[in-house]
Amino acid sequence: MAGCVVLLTLFVGILAAYAFSRFDFPGKGVFNSLIVSVQAIPPIVLLIPYMGLIVAMKLFNTYFALILTYLITTLPYCILMMTGYFNTLSRELDEAVMIDGGSRWKALWSVLVPISIPGMVSVGMYTFMQAWNEYLFALALTQTTDMRTVPIGINLLMGQHAYDWSQMMAMSVLGSIPVLILFIFFQKYFIAGMSSGGVKG
Repeated sequence: MAGCVVLLTLFVGILAAYAFSRFDFPGKGVFNSLIVSVQAIPPIVLLIPYMGLIVAMKLFNTYFALILTYLITTLPYCILMMTGYFNTLSRELDEAVMIDGGSRWKALWSVLVPISIPGMVSVGMYTFMQAWNEYLFALALTQTTDMRTVPIGINLLMGQHAYDWSQMMAMSVLGSIPVLILFIFFQKYFIAGMSSGGVKG
């Protein structure tokens, strides 16, 4: 589920960020402000109306509901980061591809995306950690045990009168291993992407 969220967030976020970086269109500043403002809304405020929407769409207790939820919550950050990263890349790269007969689509996926791997890794790491560690919506939107995520599984080890601390600590360590492995392998890209994405808005 977290992997699907990462792929979808990067795909949609890259397309939106390219549009914000390379095109001027009516309402661009308003859209930018809305994207930033979404980050300031506490998730708990949206829980009840969002849960009602998920139930009405008959998506309750499905992975698709969680994937859609995490996509919505991580997409604004992805757009902001990737827009800042694309702003650091010269427009002459796009123009060179189009002079050779290529399209903007080719310029994006053949030239800009390969150059932007550090930024993509940074956003991907953030997105993965958000989806992997999220607790509130995972608890509210799932019901059966087989649909529970790692944080919910750890919480289920808490009994009414006693906590199984040994199993909780063991599961916490196991649950942190995927994030740790990703950070070890992509550390240099993660740091480079964080610093580069913040250069320009």
